[in-house]
Amino acid sequence: MSDVMLERIKLAQQGDASALALLLREHYSFLYKYLIKVTMDPLLAEELAQDTMVRCMEKIRSYDGSSSFSSWLITIATRLYIDRKRRWKREAEWRRQEQGVLSIRWRFESRNIEWSELLDALSRIPSPQRIAVLLKHYYGYSYEEIGVILQVPSGTVKSRVSAGLNHLRKELNEDET
Repeated sequence: MSDVMLERIKLAQQGDASALALLLREHYSFLYKYLIKVTMDPLLAEELAQDTMVRCMEKIRSYDGSSSFSSWLITIATRLYIDRKRRWKREAEWRRQEQGVLSIRWRFESRNIEWSELLDALSRIPSPQRIAVLLKHYYGYSYEEIGVILQVPSGTVKSRVSAGLNHLRKELNEDET
């Protein structure tokens, strides 16, 4: 890294806004081109590049020089992208589950079968807990039997049932308020 670059980084870390702006301007194109290749989406690449620059401004004092400045920016950008992908995956899973619940609810109601608050609350707890609660308290299986069915230790089953019941209590209490 050049002496000019090191001096600019040092000034930026000390709060020199113009030095920071110059650093960001010098690295933006490089970062954007990297993100285009990673995301294959120019709009997303632009958004992530901007988010990376914001994060850089917030964290410039933590840059320790153990890697090049451009590598540091790439690390930030890559982590932001990975976090976004995880969030999209969680949101897609949530939307799929919500669609499933709406579909089941519609089927129940179209056949004049009552959709209870309990079923609504059950739909909002994580699947491993929901399965354990249903097997234990609706179908009457023992913890050991559920463990065999789910291929997990009975202690894990107890934990899932307990967590699921706590979640249900919380859901049902919120519905009452």
